[in-house]
Amino acid sequence: MTSSRKRLAAGLAGVTVAVTGCSAVQGVESDVVDYWLWDANQLPAYQACADAFEEQTGTEIRISQYGWDDYWQKLTAALVAGAGPDVFTDHVARYPEYVTRGALLDLETLEATDDVDPDDYYEGLADMWIGPDGGRYGVPKDFDTVALFYNKDLLAEAGLTEADMQNLTWNPQDGGTFEDVLARLTVDANGVRGDEEGFDPQNVVQYGLGSNGAGSYQGQTEWSQYAFSTGWHHTDEELWATEYQFDEPEIQGTLAWYFGLAEKGYMPPYEVIGSAPDTAQQFGSGQAAVLADGSWMIGTHTSLEGIDVGIARTPSGPVGHPVSMFNGLADSINAQTDTPELAGRWVAFLGSDECQEIVGSFGVVLPARPAGTAAAEEAFAQRGIDISPFTEAVEHGHTALYPLASHGSQVEAIMTPVMESIFIGRQDVSALTRANERINRLFAED
Repeated sequence: MTSSRKRLAAGLAGVTVAVTGCSAVQGVESDVVDYWLWDANQLPAYQACADAFEEQTGTEIRISQYGWDDYWQKLTAALVAGAGPDVFTDHVARYPEYVTRGALLDLETLEATDDVDPDDYYEGLADMWIGPDGGRYGVPKDFDTVALFYNKDLLAEAGLTEADMQNLTWNPQDGGTFEDVLARLTVDANGVRGDEEGFDPQNVVQYGLGSNGAGSYQGQTEWSQYAFSTGWHHTDEELWATEYQFDEPEIQGTLAWYFGLAEKGYMPPYEVIGSAPDTAQQFGSGQAAVLADGSWMIGTHTSLEGIDVGIARTPSGPVGHPVSMFNGLADSINAQTDTPELAGRWVAFLGSDECQEIVGSFGVVLPARPAGTAAAEEAFAQRGIDISPFTEAVEHGHTALYPLASHGSQVEAIMTPVMESIFIGRQDVSALTRANERINRLFAED
């Protein structure tokens, strides 16, 4: 996974390809539940959960793992064709369209999942999976927040200390102390730093900040943390919104600053990273000294060979503190499963303390239940990794939810080329006002 758990693929509309031979839903009821997920790094943890569940119940969990792009293509095609897994890992930007098309089972219709208690999970995670019809379509499995990874050696070479990475400030006018640090960490081909006279922004060998790209409409790891810290949010309501707010000055000012970092030479321009940037390559090669990225990338970035990695909170903005996007995946059930009760028991187990503590003990992601996250904290600590910049955002309530609304694939299709055009420099941020009008017309036509 990368930015925004990577860019969402096209929606269900227009998909007609059938997938066969990949699921139990077309067969007779059995003691087998097919389960799909996309993250190879999490496969061992969920296999351990599957083994524990099978030992307790006699039900075999058959796990299939696909890469992000293949995952959504195969899953969407399978659901359209009446096939697919019994249970699968789901994303909040995807499930509204699945609900609209009747592809998901309301978990409150099953005995094993009809009494999910939101208080068992970090605040807000369970609420994200209540559909517009009041049904529950997912049980939380983990959560994401965003923090700053930094290269300690490059920091020292710049004459900075780890203390300089703490309590950073930011504003859309001059970038605050955060931009000061990025300028200092940027170096051109002649060895001149970004805050020194004679710096050449067109010939940079070390960027202060790595880039995840333009960020489409979510900006999860690219720009959302800065925009949120102005008090802005993507939509008029956090859950099931009907209006986007890209026409507001806070977001347009934030993005003018953010994309301006590339012009200044402090962040790689579009032509350097392209449409599918590899953040681990940028950070691991020393091309980027600092990287804003999600908690699911902790293991990846801290295991890069030859890089001594520190983690810090994102900078405090005009609201007076850092704000991170807060997102959580969940497990959903295919509405066409032949084994709904078995699938429900598996989903309930996936959302339990027992499974989430198993997952946490692998030190890959941060589970949705506090006990699971405590296990993850311990696992990371044993490797010398302090993940508190990711967990403090949740503990202090300094978060804003991933935008949850219908028409996700259509919003993506509108916003992606506009954001990339601004990043490249072909349009300025005023283009967001026109894009916002197009987006909001989708909801007006509902």
